[in-house]
Amino acid sequence: MFERVLIANRGEIACRVIRTCRRLGIHTIAVYSEADADAQHVRLADEAWPIGGPRPADSYLRADAILDVARRSGAQAIHPGYGFLSENTAFARACTEAGIAFIGPRPASIDAMGSKAAAKALMEKHAVPLVPGYHGDNQDADFLAEQARRTGFPLMIKAAAGGGGKGMRIVRAEKEFADALASAQREAANAFGDTRVILERYVEHPRHIEFQVFGDSHGNVIHLNERECSAQRRYQKVLEETPSPFLTPERRAAMGEAAVAAARAVDYVGAGTVEFIVGPSGEFFFMEMNTRLQVEHPVTEETLKVDLVEWQLRVAAGEALPLRQDQIHAQGHAIEVRLYAEDPEQNFLPGSGKLLRLRLPAPSRHVRLDGGVIEGDTVTIFYDPMIAKLIVHDRDRAQALQRLREALMACEIAGPKSNIAFLERLARHPVVVEGRIDTGYLDRHLEEFLAGDAAPAPQLLFAAAVAALLHDEHAVAAQAAHGSDPYSPWSRADAWRVGHAGKRIVALSLREQRYEVEAHGHDGNYQLRHGEASCQVQGARHDGNALSARFDGEALRLPLRADAQRVLLHDADGRRHAFMRAAAFEWAAKEGGGGNQVAAPMPGRIVLVKARPGDQVEEGQELLVMEAMKMELALKAPRAGTIDSIGAAQGDFVEADAVLVRFAT
Repeated sequence: MFERVLIANRGEIACRVIRTCRRLGIHTIAVYSEADADAQHVRLADEAWPIGGPRPADSYLRADAILDVARRSGAQAIHPGYGFLSENTAFARACTEAGIAFIGPRPASIDAMGSKAAAKALMEKHAVPLVPGYHGDNQDADFLAEQARRTGFPLMIKAAAGGGGKGMRIVRAEKEFADALASAQREAANAFGDTRVILERYVEHPRHIEFQVFGDSHGNVIHLNERECSAQRRYQKVLEETPSPFLTPERRAAMGEAAVAAARAVDYVGAGTVEFIVGPSGEFFFMEMNTRLQVEHPVTEETLKVDLVEWQLRVAAGEALPLRQDQIHAQGHAIEVRLYAEDPEQNFLPGSGKLLRLRLPAPSRHVRLDGGVIEGDTVTIFYDPMIAKLIVHDRDRAQALQRLREALMACEIAGPKSNIAFLERLARHPVVVEGRIDTGYLDRHLEEFLAGDAAPAPQLLFAAAVAALLHDEHAVAAQAAHGSDPYSPWSRADAWRVGHAGKRIVALSLREQRYEVEAHGHDGNYQLRHGEASCQVQGARHDGNALSARFDGEALRLPLRADAQRVLLHDADGRRHAFMRAAAFEWAAKEGGGGNQVAAPMPGRIVLVKARPGDQVEEGQELLVMEAMKMELALKAPRAGTIDSIGAAQGDFVEADAVLVRFAT
């Protein structure tokens, strides 16, 4: 076994590899960019070396800098994690030439499967079912347009060199093809440094099911069952699980055999994933092979009780696979979701900033957390905004879903916005509960998973107000206890006045709407009013995690946490409501952005300017395209009108809220 391993990655996966290495007694060496000097993977590793600037191209994609650190630090092997250089043939080959083990497949295997086009050609030779399309070398735009017409619409454009949803576009009509091709090529160039694409007939209402495969240098290749990843938004996986609720034993066996055959076709060594697109009738087609560890590998680990990173290390060190195919026996059901700093209500706009609060459920035999940040860390603009992976496991799917709901309920993130409420709705939605979701469902029905602008029910508003009152009374009482007269009525927070009980105003905001609740009473007994609605509350108690009280005589217990800044509660249906505390007698409505300018929603780089001063534009017309956090964002006209000025050029890096377009008034 290796004694010194360098992890050529960052964030969650770097921390994940470090944990296994530490358990095995392996000395770990981290690398970091300028933006990651204080990151958790730097703090967890036994030693860490700087490799360049914050942009991936200046650090984590610099094979020369990483290999230089490996030589200088005495690393015997390099674990690439996922993303960055994990599927880079040149890097894998350079490691081998330097006498450093690459913890992954042989360069020839990466070369064969790293290109979607080459992989499809190889699978075609081995009679693996393929979706009709084009995966050749001719990348001329006119030629591709002709191939698109032959394939038929709808079709999918995919980056030939990539994965993770980057450089992918669905085209439903011929007139949309040219713009979609250009956009996919730009995104592919930015993510992978390669503009080549392939074309595929788009299978309507498909499922995405992948098989974990593993090979060793002794000729053994096995699969470790499937993972269903059909819950996707814009080709990005949102929820992954195993076993698939769709597969029959016969389908599972057939797909497993095909996955092993695909791995054997390239003499595969190490961890890999063979991905299939599966039609409603159960027919399956090879989609691609990822020659690395997948983000969702923990669900496989939880059902098989294995450590795939340890397997990677042992196989790379020349050992045989620990188990045979007939020894692979899954137990129970596992589900993974990814907690992201993003705003689902704003088209999942990636977020950045300091994690002022990060509360996650306690790990247990049913709950696992794989993360790369802690409270107080900063989610930077330069990398994927994932905060943590939440994995649950139980005896069956229904129990695992319930574990997931409970675990999500315990999550709280303050600072950048997060997708927790979105995931909670997903975990309760009938299409997920019944195992019916296909890869396009979220994009077709996204509004079903968003909070919307509806006002909270009066009872929820009253519950939040009660929690705020109890918190403030407790805080004042605690302060008074250290004063000269802790029993003075003037030291209470109940608005007591000589001769009468005073009125208090509890001000709360939810989704930027202000709500005021009038309150009389104290110590858990209140008369509350909001507009025309009123409520008598008795016996209210808050234990830190839940509020119990009688609301007009009806006893309720609601999961709830409160402090001086916010009240977070879940209603009886498990829906999350995050109220912010507001000043009782001060309120300034948020100024609207107006229709006279377009501002950058976050820091990023302008990749395309599609308008000029003097242009007449329509509402919703695309004006600029910017790239941020590995995503392309289209900035559109807020109204029809005339462009007065453009404040950025192609290639410019802009800060958040920078005015990019001004309209003539």
